[in-house]
Amino acid sequence: MEARVKVTIRCNVCGEKFVLRGRRDKGGIDTGFKQCICNNSNDLDIEEHTAY
Repeated sequence: MEARVKVTIRCNVCGEKFVLRGRRDKGGIDTGFKQCICNNSNDLDIEEHTAY
């Protein structure tokens, strides 16, 4: 069973913030997040939280 991690994704275009759960996958974290509500999919800050 893979441990889930908590991730905060902030859009650098509109400032929207998303808090999601994801799984570690090949050196990254897979949350299923595709794009912000403003259609931005590239300019994002992604922060992993260690205590979950």
